[in-house]
Amino acid sequence: MAMTVHVDVVSAEEKIFSGLAEFVTLPGESGELGILPGHTPLISRIKPGTVALKLPNQEAPELVFVNGGILEVQPNLVTVLADTAIRGADLDEAKAAEAKRLAEEVMANQASGMDYARAQAELAEAIAQLAAIQKLRKVRG
Repeated sequence: MAMTVHVDVVSAEEKIFSGLAEFVTLPGESGELGILPGHTPLISRIKPGTVALKLPNQEAPELVFVNGGILEVQPNLVTVLADTAIRGADLDEAKAAEAKRLAEEVMANQASGMDYARAQAELAEAIAQLAAIQKLRKVRG
């Protein structure tokens, strides 16, 4: 049996995942992070992107989209406290594409009342969601 670490992925709204994983990857503030059981303690901000959980006895990873947050790693526990978290299967490609289009439109038209920095953040989130959807498609084949 492979070594595992307990992982909790939670958002303000709900607990998205709680269970054992052999490996976790996620978008850290300074780049992609890979967490194995027994990892050195770590606290890091996370960027919008995909948390991939390699679960025991499951070939394809479990995917969760997060829109930033905090990662805490202890030797036997990984906690992802996400601003927003959405299970990969619950992502809506049409909604993400529309959000991307609207953010690009606002950024192109700086005369609008919307804050440019906010539009950039929304664009980054939409792009990350679309990338998560593409990753999910590849995993499912």
